[in-house]
Formats: sequence, C-alpha cells, structure tokens
Amino acid sequence: MSLTSKVEHKVALDTAAWMFNIVTSVGIIIVNKALMATYGFTFATSLTGLHFAATTMMTLILKRLGYIQSSHLPVSDLIKFVLFANFSIVGMNVSLMWNSVGFYQIAKLSMIPVSCFLEVVLDRVQYSRDTKLSILVVLLGVAICTVTDVSVNAKGFIAAFIAVWSTSLQQYFVHYLQRKYSIGSFDLLGHTAPPQAASLLLVGPFMDYWLTDKRVDNYNYTFMSVMFVVLSCVIAIGTNLSQFICIGRFTAVSFQVLGHMKTILVLILGFLFFGKEGLNLHVVVGMMVAIVGMMWYGHASSQPGGKERLPPPSNHKPEEAIGLVKSNEHDEKV
Repeated sequence: MSLTSKVEHKVALDTAAWMFNIVTSVGIIIVNKALMATYGFTFATSLTGLHFAATTMMTLILKRLGYIQSSHLPVSDLIKFVLFANFSIVGMNVSLMWNSVGFYQIAKLSMIPVSCFLEVVLDRVQYSRDTKLSILVVLLGVAICTVTDVSVNAKGFIAAFIAVWSTSLQQYFVHYLQRKYSIGSFDLLGHTAPPQAASLLLVGPFMDYWLTDKRVDNYNYTFMSVMFVVLSCVIAIGTNLSQFICIGRFTAVSFQVLGHMKTILVLILGFLFFGKEGLNLHVVVGMMVAIVGMMWYGHASSQPGGKERLPPPSNHKPEEAIGLVKSNEHDEKV
C-alpha cells in the first residue's frame, strides 16, 4: 500500500470512528433526556451502571467470537482507571445538582486545558501557537452557546473540581493504557467494563437516593420506560466503545475539542425535538465561532510542530550535556 493510500485509509477510519462517537453520544443524550423528562427516571448513576453491565455482556460475546484477545492489564492500573471513571460519573452528577447550569458548563469547558496540562506534563507534548489559539476559539464559542447564569458555592466548586480532574485523568488513561500495553479498544473495554458495572450498580442506588431523594426500586416501571432504558443501554454500548476507539486513535485533548461538536448538535436537536430552548442570536453566533475553532484546531494540530511529543530527556551526565568531556576522552578524540 502506497503512502498516499495509507494516509487516505487512516483519514477514512478516523472519520468513521468520530462519526460513530457523535451519532451514539448525541443519540444517548436525546434518549436519556426523554427518559428523565418524560418518564421521570432520574436515577443517572444506576442507569450508567446498567450501561456498563450491557457493555460487559457485549465484551463477553465478542470474546466468545474471538474479537477480543487475551491481554494483560495490571490490577493497579485497572483500579486507578475504574476509580477515575467512577469519580468522573458521580462528580458530574453531583456538580450538576449543586451548581448552576452556567458553572457546570464552565467546568466541562475547563476539561480541555486540564487535559492539555496532563499531556504536557506526563507525555511531554508541545503545542504550536496556532493550536493553542484554536483551542481558545473553541472554548469561546461553546461558552457563548452554553454559559448563561453563573453561580457557585464551596461544595459545588469542590464537586466540579473532582469531576473535571477525574474525567480528564480517565480519558488520559484510555490513551495511555492502549499505548503502554499495546491493547486495542475492544480489549481495554473488556478489562474495564465489568468492574465499572459492578461498582456502579452497587453504589448507584445509594447515590441516586442521596441526589434525588427517590429510590430506584420504588420507581413505577412501565413498558415504555423499560423500553427506553433498554434503548439507552444499547446505545451506551456504542458510546463506550466509540469513546475508547476515538481516544485511542487521537488523544484526550482532541477528543475534548472535537467533542464539543456534540454539544452543538445536542442544542440543535433539543430545539427540533423538544422546542423548549430557542436558537437565539447569541447561541447561533457561539455555534459558528466554535465550528470555526474546531476546523482551525484540526488544521493546526495536523501541521508539522502543531502538536508533537518531545523526545525523552537525555540520560547523559550534566557535564556531557553541555559539551564538556573528560580530558582523557578529549585527548583520544584529538
């Protein structure tokens, strides 16, 4: 296969992975909004546990069919990943409850600079000026779209802080573990989905009762509400898988930046399906700014030096690093 063909093949796969993530992510948001708003199923943590239970069943089937190979993932790394992921889910739910919608959106936007910080510190990634500016334009556009009233209190700030850092670390770990242990998206999901499902199904009912003052076992289950729960779980399988695929193919920062396209689509679809929030002028302007920023980021980060990992630091001794050599070595070279 020629170099041009390889590039075209990679672009096609990247585009397919990204579209898969956008379709499933937007789909599950619309379904969950209908489930909670129309049928009153407000047990978000328990629902996420069901999502991972369905994903676990999918991974077991794929393993039986030979699509998931046996691979090694240290228990310590697995525990860290599950802790980050679960703190992310619970933190986001608590942040939404304790903070205004405006501050919740600001917290979500702050995941991009936090993800950048993690890549710079842990992976020695360096960003060009254009790449940094494009990220700022995306943040500005999404902020114009989504941030309205902003109020915050001490416990809300702590919840948002935990949610932002745990989510950023969880997404960083997806890329890090795939790269470090050379395992694919299916394989990593096979490792992480079962403990996430077990822990969330165990903690979920108590967390939901604390957040909503309602018990999931006392909910009035109807045929339609159960069908929406099942549909949500089916879509969640694709959402979880596509997230692992995208972060594995890109990075956590790219996933966050381009992921705000989903925010824009949710706003549009929410207007079309629910009609409660109108697309006023400042929302439309924000969308346009964000889309320009995303296009600029895609171009800037793909350019030479736009976003690159620096080589590891040299292990040479300090005197060698600055060009000083011992006298006998110098004499030999002379």
